[in-house]
Amino acid sequence: MTAPTASGKPCIICVAITGSLPTKGNNPAVPITVPEQIESTHAAFEAGASIVHAHVRNDDQTPSSDPEKFAALQEGIRRHCPGMIIQFSTGGRSGAGQSRGGMLHLKPDMASLSVGSNNFPNRVYENPPDLVDWLAAEMRRFEIKPEIEAFDLSHILKAKDMADKGALVGTPYVQFVMGVKNAMPADRDVFDYYVRAVGRLFGLDAPWCAAGIGANQALINTWAAEAGGHLRTGLEDNVRLDKHTLAPSNAALVTRAAEIAAGYGRPIATAAQARALLGLSETATPGVASANLDA
Repeated sequence: MTAPTASGKPCIICVAITGSLPTKGNNPAVPITVPEQIESTHAAFEAGASIVHAHVRNDDQTPSSDPEKFAALQEGIRRHCPGMIIQFSTGGRSGAGQSRGGMLHLKPDMASLSVGSNNFPNRVYENPPDLVDWLAAEMRRFEIKPEIEAFDLSHILKAKDMADKGALVGTPYVQFVMGVKNAMPADRDVFDYYVRAVGRLFGLDAPWCAAGIGANQALINTWAAEAGGHLRTGLEDNVRLDKHTLAPSNAALVTRAAEIAAGYGRPIATAAQARALLGLSETATPGVASANLDA
């Protein structure tokens, strides 16, 4: 049943195009090179995505923090996807220490910010307080809106503490990440508590997003659409449409998310609407780009 408070509310779709782990061996549609990523993002944009969450890769498909690659990717997306919100990842699989924020001088619209540590399937995802503070300071310096990646309830509370101390500018945009092995599972009671916590801490109108990993992607998309939140999808989190079918593209996953949102009376937010909902400028901030895609 359509949630009365959600119906009619524009729904932002974020597409996480690549990530650090999926390879073409997992799904040939995973975009690895910058031109592939731009093409895949453009198709997802046409399908309804208004935010792109971006990682970059080396030619051997391993993760990278190379600012030159981020610059080329940003330049291409801004050229081919006018107004789309560009969000760089500062996640820990692509580098260590301050190298994780070495591309922030490019001034993307947004950047992911994990404010606490947690377990991953076979490692500890380390986000020590001094690094979190440095990344947040760099985002303030370059006027980048952070997306708080909450793998645990404590991360939402940490975001509140940082906001109260002025370490985060404006109302935090929190994304619940559910379904990572050894971290928070896709649990509806926990999800509902997260929603209440964001409303209590940041205001009932504060926007939030949710991401489900692997087979949980469509499920979490459904919960978020029903509860009035925004949706993340993409090949970074899930390479399949179902147990037996590989997703043919990022655009196909965006299309599915849009259909889920429509089932709850949620129109898909345009890039301009998404910028307004998140308090971003109407046009992208010019960044530094040192790579020429036409070369």
